[in-house]
Amino acid sequence: VFVTEALTREATAALDARDKQKPFFLYMAQYAVHIPINKDKRYYQKYLDKGMDPKEAAYAGLVEGMDKSLGDLMNYLDSNNLTDNTIIIFMSDNGGLSAANSGRGGTPNTHNLPLKSGKGSAYEGGIREPMIVSWPGITQPKSVCGDYLIIEDFYPTLLEMAGINNAKTVQPIDGLSFIPLLTGKGKNPSKGRSLYWNFPNNWGPTGPGIGATCTIREGDWKMIYYYETGAKELFNIKKDVGETTNLASLEAGIV
Repeated sequence: VFVTEALTREATAALDARDKQKPFFLYMAQYAVHIPINKDKRYYQKYLDKGMDPKEAAYAGLVEGMDKSLGDLMNYLDSNNLTDNTIIIFMSDNGGLSAANSGRGGTPNTHNLPLKSGKGSAYEGGIREPMIVSWPGITQPKSVCGDYLIIEDFYPTLLEMAGINNAKTVQPIDGLSFIPLLTGKGKNPSKGRSLYWNFPNNWGPTGPGIGATCTIREGDWKMIYYYETGAKELFNIKKDVGETTNLASLEAGIV
């Protein structure tokens, strides 16, 4: 049994074993899509038959297996009459794998176009992830939100979703609830907020935006500082999501 399916079976078994009289929380973290890029035999041949590179065929199989896993969990909710009272949040922990020598086929650092670079990079291809929230009665199907948040925001959001107002934590809560982004009511947590990514180390692979960096995003602007060289890059993400034009020399005040 491929690991994606094995984890799905364990997840549904955990749901079966829950106390049916109480609310439940399921944190489901797949290994897919991740290295090693192993072949999920359920899907691998299909993508080879489409003419795909063998590495990319294996990668595509990982994606489809993950998609089936989420579908199976959603089907479980349907069959147990839980869908209308269950919130689903889907998000990746980083951008798609794209660096050279990462195991991907095709041209390195291009897999996430129009976003630049990929996992481990300070560019948008490394830090901008897909995210979906389904909250029956609250979120509107097929609606899109263009405001930003960061994964630290999940914790306070989940507390608020669960109606927990008196949580005691060991450390201060860094995140902000993003419920206003889902409801359109209340203070927008992304307005006037800066996000920071500090990686003062060399990650391993080489590629665009990969290395010892510190990055700040505020509104439409994003700046990357490279520790080893002192170089600075400034981009207007709203106008240039592909980060093709470095405006640092033109916008010294913003830098």
